[in-house]
Amino acid sequence: MIPTTLSIATRTLRPSILRPSLGSLRHMADISVEHGRGTWKTYGDITSYQPGKFQIKTYNKISPIGLSEFPSSQYEIKEGEAATNAHAVLLRSHKLKEEEVNLTVRAIARCGAGTNNVPVERMTELGIPVFNTPGANANAVKELVLAGMLLGSRRIVDGVNHMKKLGEEGLQKERVEKDKAMFGGRELKNKTLAVIGLGHIGAATARDAEHLGCKIIGYDPSLSIENALKLPRSIELADSIVNAVKNADYISINIPYIKGEGGTHGIIGKDVIGSFKEDAVLLNFARGELVDSEAMKQFLDSGDGRYISDFPDDLLWNHPNTVLLPHLGASTAEAEDAAASMAASTIRSFLETGTIRNSVNFPSTSLPNCPDHSIRFTVVTRNVPGMLAHISEVFGHAQLNILQQINQSKGNVAYNVVDVDTSGHGVVDFKDVQEKITMLDGVLSSRVIYGVPGTGYAKNLEGDYFV
Repeated sequence: MIPTTLSIATRTLRPSILRPSLGSLRHMADISVEHGRGTWKTYGDITSYQPGKFQIKTYNKISPIGLSEFPSSQYEIKEGEAATNAHAVLLRSHKLKEEEVNLTVRAIARCGAGTNNVPVERMTELGIPVFNTPGANANAVKELVLAGMLLGSRRIVDGVNHMKKLGEEGLQKERVEKDKAMFGGRELKNKTLAVIGLGHIGAATARDAEHLGCKIIGYDPSLSIENALKLPRSIELADSIVNAVKNADYISINIPYIKGEGGTHGIIGKDVIGSFKEDAVLLNFARGELVDSEAMKQFLDSGDGRYISDFPDDLLWNHPNTVLLPHLGASTAEAEDAAASMAASTIRSFLETGTIRNSVNFPSTSLPNCPDHSIRFTVVTRNVPGMLAHISEVFGHAQLNILQQINQSKGNVAYNVVDVDTSGHGVVDFKDVQEKITMLDGVLSSRVIYGVPGTGYAKNLEGDYFV
């Protein structure tokens, strides 16, 4: 049993700790949800536990502006393994391991668009949503793509290195006018840019490149209405990558890296690169693995093309027509602040209201604020038939009326948000209700959201009940 001095046996709603957007929770009934089951080792280090607060585990240096989104009255921030009772994980580039995800963790958020450093598939199996921050770094990456177009047009890097060499020899003033002819180039105006992937970054790149006088060709089989509205009106949409690139002077790839069959590994391969103009410039500020390095080398060896990438490449790193940058795309203070703020806001919304947005493995899910005299119950299940009926049946047997609910699914997981009426019930004891729901075959975890941070969470650990 949890030691008596640390047990949180019965919680009564305390309006003073609630954020303003959750004001409707003031009218919820008093409830009891803590179970007092299990031993303290299930939760972690006793010195890391602070009742009445959500604990956020961070990896990497997270922007203070982003962390300030967490009010100190409801949240405590701890770095790495100091957070042994974490309710959520916030990280940037740290490669997260399963053993670093405490049993208490409800959610993981990455301050950035890609989630290759998070074991997403395994987190899905454990019923843990993984969030990202799409669009937060779009402006920073877009600006670097535009810089890449200039780097690929004017041999700027070669010119800078040449001037350093002349400076060492004391010959800068003597040779500068004579040697500048070695670094001639071309202008962007009236050139054609093919943008492969028209998400946040691709759409922004297309729009601003048009302002520089470029003709834009785009390709994206999954183009959303939201991003379509951001595109320049003059854009020409192609029906394939090959048709998009065949007449382009510049090609910018802005697509996610997906492993496995049907994925995007090496998608810019021999067939696509073979369709390039001989002096085309490929701009890769998405992922290094998208490009077939062997095919790219053959192209660079055979003509006057260029490859500008934000990623290391063991084959092309010293090719005279290649410029590699040390993954600078989102490395601006503004992008880091925006990504951290978006990640923190997403985590808060999920922990405090059960809302899911910007998740890579869970369905987008949202309900209006809880009605008066009700509490919110969330349930994560495997995506199998009949789960919603079984959950509703448990509430029915407890004579608890469902006021509003939503059930959404994505892949192998389903997510349920249920608001239950507590009118006329006095102090409603949810211990048995939550246990019965959590231990249903197919349920992964459940939460009772009633205004007290860090409480009301339960998991079904292959038949063992964790609370």
